[in-house]
Amino acid sequence: MLNKNIETFMGCEADYSEAETVLFGAPFDSTTSYRPGTRFGSSAIRRESYGIESYSPYQDKDLYDGAVMDSGDLELCFGDTRQALDAIQERAEQILLDGKRPFLLGGEHLVTLGAFRAIAKHYPEVSIIHFDAHADLREEYLNVKLSHACVLRRCWELIGDGRIFQFGIRSGDREEFRWGNEHVITRKFDFEGLEAVLEQLKGKPVYFTLDLDVLDPSVFPGTGTPEPGGVSFEQLRRAVLLVCRNANIVGCDVNELSPHYDPSGISTAVACKIVREMLLAFQ
Repeated sequence: MLNKNIETFMGCEADYSEAETVLFGAPFDSTTSYRPGTRFGSSAIRRESYGIESYSPYQDKDLYDGAVMDSGDLELCFGDTRQALDAIQERAEQILLDGKRPFLLGGEHLVTLGAFRAIAKHYPEVSIIHFDAHADLREEYLNVKLSHACVLRRCWELIGDGRIFQFGIRSGDREEFRWGNEHVITRKFDFEGLEAVLEQLKGKPVYFTLDLDVLDPSVFPGTGTPEPGGVSFEQLRRAVLLVCRNANIVGCDVNELSPHYDPSGISTAVACKIVREMLLAFQ
């Protein structure tokens, strides 16, 4: 049984035995290719969550009415990517075996691979809904296959063609897009077509991975690889609620907050509010 962490995301203080969703953090950014710092994202989200309300006027729900446990950050080895991914997978597997939903807070986007390995093992028919500015479909980046730039390619290797649905994508090299056109379903720039995808996946297990740099940098500057031309907060909020309310979400993550690139704290507040809305949508 997991022990409760002392510092928790607001309202996520249920006992493990009662929790339906279990948060855990993966403070890892060793493969970041541009600006590091996402290792501080999960702790910042917890700490600053108390700056927003537990109640959502969007959903008329309160976090204190739910059953969520925050199990804290994993202690990860920054010098060994494989060992870090193994630790993330092990935590996700424990949560799944206990009949609960793992909710991962990153960290760079590569941390998704650790959690998704556990999900794919537990739910072989799983599909992925992926919100991001970047395709993350490279075969390798700087001769490394375990990179944040390759994470969805590594996930594809576990589940195959036609089961990864990407939205908001506006960055990648030519080969990524050519390869992606044959193997995944990508919606560039926005969330058009999301409702049709949710209808297609109705009742099927879905893993939801949210890279916060899908947002425009004017809304979310606190990230390592900002990409102008992103969606608004309101567009993201509506899309997130569509996914979390209508898909059979068996696991999820929110990643790529790098809080020190936004001294105003607005980016961290945005991350907190999105996490809150996701948790409430699961109630």
